[in-house]
Amino acid sequence: MDDAVTRRRIENQQTANHVIQIPVAYLTCNFSAPVTINQQSRPALFTHNEVIVLFHEFGHGLHHLLTQVEDLGVSGINGVEWDAVELPSQFMENFCWEWDVLTGMTQHIDTGEPLPRTLFDKMLKAKNFQSGLQMLRQIEFALFDMYVHFDFKPNGVKTVLQLLNDIRRDVAVIIPPDFNRFPNSFAHIFAGGYAAGYYSYKWAEVLSADAYSMFEETASDGVVNAATGSHFLEEILAVGGSRSALESFIAFRGREPELDALLRHNGMETA
Repeated sequence: MDDAVTRRRIENQQTANHVIQIPVAYLTCNFSAPVTINQQSRPALFTHNEVIVLFHEFGHGLHHLLTQVEDLGVSGINGVEWDAVELPSQFMENFCWEWDVLTGMTQHIDTGEPLPRTLFDKMLKAKNFQSGLQMLRQIEFALFDMYVHFDFKPNGVKTVLQLLNDIRRDVAVIIPPDFNRFPNSFAHIFAGGYAAGYYSYKWAEVLSADAYSMFEETASDGVVNAATGSHFLEEILAVGGSRSALESFIAFRGREPELDALLRHNGMETA
């Protein structure tokens, strides 16, 4: 997703009137294309991962398009803190793991049957397989990123690798071999724009999972609830960067973020 035009208020100096510039966003949908087999055209068949990507990027689009802020610098996705701008996008991904949602948007190419429940259950198990190790991996990377930016002394007695090894001894379950030189290839924090911000990957997941859990709590059937959706629109999507993301989250959820929903969505609720 990217923005082409941002919502803003444009004043007419001659008439003292104004107009609101309508926002425009676009998605790059380079998904699986239709194919021809034995001279017969077959429609595009999206993988589940492609559907997740579509929902994710659409979440960014909603964030940009539904803003009610009229100041360019904080309208839509502009001005939203780095560690919260992924909240609407990761929030939308959750719908791709809802049985009621998938049964309404899946269909066998030949029989027309929706996704079988047994296959859906296997998909959930595969998603959550070793999710604890994956989470620890992200925490290890995030802690290393933070410490190398605020506590590392280039001319000190400890090398970058030794700093990482200290962190691994605290949080890692599986320790890489001695020849491992992960810091040399950690491109995210040197060329990827995530310097001192790699933690935002996991923190945005905390925010999105906790926000989504309000839909789980308030919907009488499934996760669709119009009142909660309107509340999400008003307090998260519409306000852009006009206030801090934490203020917006509290205004929506009624409290500060909690970890429970993220652990539950990763199959770790009993941990």
